[in-house]
Amino acid sequence: MAEMKEAIEDFQEAMKMLSKNSPEAMRDFKKFMASVLKGGYLDTKTKELIALGMAITARCKYCIGIHVEKAMKAGASKEEILEAATVAILMGGGPALTYIAEVRKALEEFG
Repeated sequence: MAEMKEAIEDFQEAMKMLSKNSPEAMRDFKKFMASVLKGGYLDTKTKELIALGMAITARCKYCIGIHVEKAMKAGASKEEILEAATVAILMGGGPALTYIAEVRKALEEFG
């Protein structure tokens, strides 16, 4: 299995474990997450690109994979994803720059 897909699968398994342990909290969190990411004043693609930029600055490999995949499903092009990544690098500096490797992996796997 590809690295990003495997990371996302690991995350999903961990979420299942948390859902069994704290079902109400996880149900509420998932509902909140879905509510925030659905289209509103900003469309879903834009929100996913914002989430991707934040994932890069937070240095979250799992989040990068998830939001690259979701951004692409929402219609984001490779170029839009890379531009969002560049803005994240502006804000996050050198440490964020190193996570462009994770963006590349996700683009290769989901593109």
